[in-house]
Amino acid sequence: MQGAGGEPVPCGSAADEPRNDRLTAGEGMGGTVETNDATLTFGFLTTVDSPTHGVFGGYLVVDATGRPLEFHCTTPVKVSRAQQILYGATLPGHLHGRQIGANLLGEATSRPLAVLVDAESLLHVRPHTPLPVGLVRRSDSAQLAPSGDEAFMRFGTTTISLPADRHGSVIEGLTALAGAVDLSEPFERIRAAIDEAQRH
Repeated sequence: MQGAGGEPVPCGSAADEPRNDRLTAGEGMGGTVETNDATLTFGFLTTVDSPTHGVFGGYLVVDATGRPLEFHCTTPVKVSRAQQILYGATLPGHLHGRQIGANLLGEATSRPLAVLVDAESLLHVRPHTPLPVGLVRRSDSAQLAPSGDEAFMRFGTTTISLPADRHGSVIEGLTALAGAVDLSEPFERIRAAIDEAQRH
């Protein structure tokens, strides 16, 4: 990937260097807010394709009510034609899981109960984190067949697939979160924040 793309940077800031800012309630995004109950925080990880700039990654950590606690995004990653040829079918997993996802999770200071993603290619971040990583889908968008490796949880019109061996440790927390917010909505916030950062 060209340049240092994929490096975590504070979104909404003109700074070029990665940094973590401590925030207090009411301040802007780009860092963290102290929370008293770390066991009930959740991470949301997604990517945004920009035809002009490349691929951005965004990572939002929220509490059980959906309130943002920490947010990071990456500089854009532009993939050359030679890289597309060399990586072939492994490119999306490498780009989303290793280069973007692993960098964002590594930059975060919060340790959420689980990290939720909205694209299968982002599941490639699993080998790069000890945290359980689950895929969020609209239940009506795909028929999900049971699998020995994955456990499925349905919350209204949303289904989350998690590794079967990690399912039990997060179900209570995810149920609380799903009672407070639509589990697809934080991904929309990340995309909107990245779009806004591109304008400035």
